[in-house]
Amino acid sequence: MTSEADLAALAGRLGYSFDNTGLLIEALTHRSWCADHPEFPSNERLEFLGDAVLGLAVTDYIYSTYPEMNEGQLSPLRAEVVWSETLADLAVKMRLGEVLRLGRDEEASGGREKRSILSDAMEAVIGAIYLDASWDVVVGLLQGWLAARMASAARGPGILDYKSRLQEYCARHGQAVPEYRVTTTGPDHAKQFRAVVHVGGQERGRGKGRSKKQAEQAAAASAWQILDPDPAPVVGRSILLSPPSGVVQ
Repeated sequence: MTSEADLAALAGRLGYSFDNTGLLIEALTHRSWCADHPEFPSNERLEFLGDAVLGLAVTDYIYSTYPEMNEGQLSPLRAEVVWSETLADLAVKMRLGEVLRLGRDEEASGGREKRSILSDAMEAVIGAIYLDASWDVVVGLLQGWLAARMASAARGPGILDYKSRLQEYCARHGQAVPEYRVTTTGPDHAKQFRAVVHVGGQERGRGKGRSKKQAEQAAAASAWQILDPDPAPVVGRSILLSPPSGVVQ
């Protein structure tokens, strides 16, 4: 059971203290815990909400910050910031894995370190903060948490087309073109796309998005970071954001 001390320590890392700690506890509750404790709700509804809040907050920010970018440039920029690996990295910094409520089987299988569980929990925490505070508060926190990621993603036109970059990498190294496998979940009006990319017969990256294209770009970006992590210089406007006090960098 997550203790009050655990929650207080997490609040310090987040840079935000909840008025309704029940929302934070729900955000940390994986569905595997609910299988053993059916009286508790899982974090899946908060994850759904947090995904939407994150997407709109990032979209609004980059739309305002980069008026010179067209839709074709803004979409991959947003995808890189909101993709699952970015959220998993953020969850690791916040040490969410230490305080997740997991079922016995998930605990035994290393669930506290699974990237997909961490990413989903981070979205749930975002949704919980949105409900507990206000739009302005959650936007300020997100900008602080993601400042470095947005700065590194704000590169020149075409740089963020990771599918093309990954295909070029495979051609240079004599490998077959990357293979993408996409699955969908959710109702027609709110589908979630998840992509897995294989390079040389091995899984190299995963990603998710609100379209097949976005999910594949996110998966390709994940693979690119592993296979050829060659950061491009930041160009254009710089992002000047100061993280809230207490935020882990």
